[in-house]
Amino acid sequence: MTNIQNILIIRHGALGDVCQAFEAFASIRQAFAHAHITLLTSSPYQALAASTPWFDAIAIDDRPPITHWRHWRNIRALLHKMDLVFDLQNSGRTSRYRTLAPRTILWSGQQKRASLPHHNPQARQMHTLCRQRDQLRSANVPLQPRTIPTFLKDEGPFLTEPYVVLVPGAAPHRPAKRWPLAYFADLAHTIAAWGYVPLIVGSAADAPLAAHICHHVPTARDFTGKTTLPALAGLLHRALLCCGNDTGPLHMAAMMDCPTLTLFSAESDPRRCAPHGLTVGQNRVIQADTLAHIQPERVMTLLHDWGLPLMQARRAHYAKK
Repeated sequence: MTNIQNILIIRHGALGDVCQAFEAFASIRQAFAHAHITLLTSSPYQALAASTPWFDAIAIDDRPPITHWRHWRNIRALLHKMDLVFDLQNSGRTSRYRTLAPRTILWSGQQKRASLPHHNPQARQMHTLCRQRDQLRSANVPLQPRTIPTFLKDEGPFLTEPYVVLVPGAAPHRPAKRWPLAYFADLAHTIAAWGYVPLIVGSAADAPLAAHICHHVPTARDFTGKTTLPALAGLLHRALLCCGNDTGPLHMAAMMDCPTLTLFSAESDPRRCAPHGLTVGQNRVIQADTLAHIQPERVMTLLHDWGLPLMQARRAHYAKK
């Protein structure tokens, strides 16, 4: 692939998907060091994408209804500026985008007209990270090793107390992905008894969840809706551990090399989407068909036996800095 000057990468979201695409982003940037690379993503992830060193431009696509003709006109105009597209979203919508592009464009993805096709029949059963690696290999893009995004390590806020991050929220339209709030309050109480600050993160919509936990555990801290995504990444990097539902901040925590314990219901399959970090043994999952069946004692026992040694080691590490 010579004479590639303009590249478009499509990754709309959600947050966990964007975080898991960092390895692919870095690999594409390394392979096309002199190209102008544009990321097409959703507006909630603009600041996070802009904080990375991989993109020359960020284009926003909030996926309006199919009848929004100006949107389709704008997508068509964007695609006609490109020599190569990496469709990492591989959705029905982005498949339609291929029909708006010039026939001569190079297109990496699962779309049937892709000129750099990713036609692995097992693609939909692969973990997201494995699927993206396989897609880039199909396009002859050398893979870069996963590393902690150093450009996010020092993003604020900074806390002087050692803390454990709790993520009680999840997508509003998928309530089955939420562990009972009363169980999170029990867990926060135990974490506080161990001498750590329970710190609750999430969107502004999760503030009532944080308020409930803080009511029962006064030493807990509410950071819901109070951080940008780059700041959240730095906060997670410095956390001793992150525990919560299968949602974006758990993937961000794993990306930032923070130990994670993720709670999965039958709504999602950890074999395809569990957080994968950079350090072996730092990412655990507990799964049940219904999250209410995961008793707090089960989570606390795992955190005590597996998590506490990691937390103590990380606390000692940060104390030396």
